[in-house]
Amino acid sequence: MTEITTLAAEAEKAVAAAQTLDALEEARLAVLGKKGWLSAALKDLGGLSPDDRKARAQMLNEVKDRLGGAIEARKGVLADAAINARLVAEKLDMTLPLGESHESQGRIHPVSQVIDEITEIFAAMGFSIAEGPDIEDDFHNFTALNIPAEHPARQMQDTFYLPKREDGEQMVLRTHTSPVQIRTMRSGPPPYRIVVPGRTYRSDYDMTHTPMFHQIEGLVIDRNIHMGHLKGTLVEFCKAFFETDNVKMRFRPSYFPFTEPSAEVDINCSREGGVLRVGEGDDWLEILGSGMVHPRVLQHCGLDPAEWQGFAWGMGIDRIAMLKYGIPDLRAFFDADLRWLKHYGFVPLDVPTLGQGVAR
Repeated sequence: MTEITTLAAEAEKAVAAAQTLDALEEARLAVLGKKGWLSAALKDLGGLSPDDRKARAQMLNEVKDRLGGAIEARKGVLADAAINARLVAEKLDMTLPLGESHESQGRIHPVSQVIDEITEIFAAMGFSIAEGPDIEDDFHNFTALNIPAEHPARQMQDTFYLPKREDGEQMVLRTHTSPVQIRTMRSGPPPYRIVVPGRTYRSDYDMTHTPMFHQIEGLVIDRNIHMGHLKGTLVEFCKAFFETDNVKMRFRPSYFPFTEPSAEVDINCSREGGVLRVGEGDDWLEILGSGMVHPRVLQHCGLDPAEWQGFAWGMGIDRIAMLKYGIPDLRAFFDADLRWLKHYGFVPLDVPTLGQGVAR
């Protein structure tokens, strides 16, 4: 019995002295493992007399329970200590400035930035954002927009045609975002005030054209709408987007199948020294097309042109991003060149707002 008492005391000291979970496990195995002294002592009980076996078994079980409790208690202490040590080692001071880590080098693409800038401006004017599918049918992409069957825009060299559906319906990659206007007007009653950003597709490729590009356009339909509302909206947009009150605008008569009357919109600029400056100088630069929604378009959408009128405008997001931020080649937008993106991209936390400026 004295031997058991001595071994139990030594085991309790080893448990109390364990500084790691691994050391504690070693102390447990020395006592309670398959080759531990307490496990061996329990196996030897069969060779004792009944009275000795009962007394020795009672003592061994008491020691087993006492050591088991001590081990569990020490395990809880060491586990808490390990967690606290990990918390200290992995502590991150959130008040420190962000260093040049891989995460901090990320940039927002100029297209995404400009979409945010434009939608921020028009949201402040009461516009909502509308979206539609990239694959369109002939009706929404052409017919409902008053584009006749013989119009050049329908030709194969300009439009990406897809195989016809089982019902014979001709499908295309949308050539503009205008089909979303049709879907909006056919989805519910007026009034409407929307902007439509999205991808569009045309068969063209050079410094200022790519097969896939981005457009954004706006639509307003209400009673008693006229060209003055269109002009006022675009003037305020250009002042906010280019962040200068000196922008002058020129509306030139033009032709679009879906608007009548139609106008191309120019802004004044300076090209002195090979640098383009918007809002300065006496040169002019075309930025978008616009006009009053054609009565036939309204009729295709089930609206009475005698009651409802509206205006629409559209511009290339990639192009206006090039103008604002001095990007010379449209093709670079889609090259996935990290060096280009680091130069022309935007810090993710620089969110465009009218209060702080859309170009930060």
